[in-house]
Amino acid sequence: MNTIVNNMTGMNAMTDQVIASDLLIASKSGIKNYAAALTEAATPEVRNALRDQLNKAVNLHEQIFNYMKDNGYYNAYDPDQQIQMDIQNADKVLNSPNA
Repeated sequence: MNTIVNNMTGMNAMTDQVIASDLLIASKSGIKNYAAALTEAATPEVRNALRDQLNKAVNLHEQIFNYMKDNGYYNAYDPDQQIQMDIQNADKVLNSPNA
C-alpha cells in the first residue's frame, strides 16, 4: 500500500504524525457537528442519542490528543515549541519533490 501512496502523491508514505493530525482535525469537526445537531434535536430520544455520540467523540479526541502529546507530535502546552515544529513540517513540505 505504501508504494501506491508514494506513486500517487510523489511523497513518502503518510507518517503516524500526519495520520494522527488528520484524525484529530476530523474528530474536532465531528464534535462541532454533534454539538450543532444536539441543539437542533426535536425529541428527547434524539437528544440522548446525540449526547451519547458527542461524549464518545470527545473521549476519542482526548485519546488522539494524548497519543500525539505522548509521541511528541503535538505540544499544546508549549506554543513556542509547537510553532518551531510547525515551521519544520512546513519546510519539509516545501522542500519535497512535488512542492
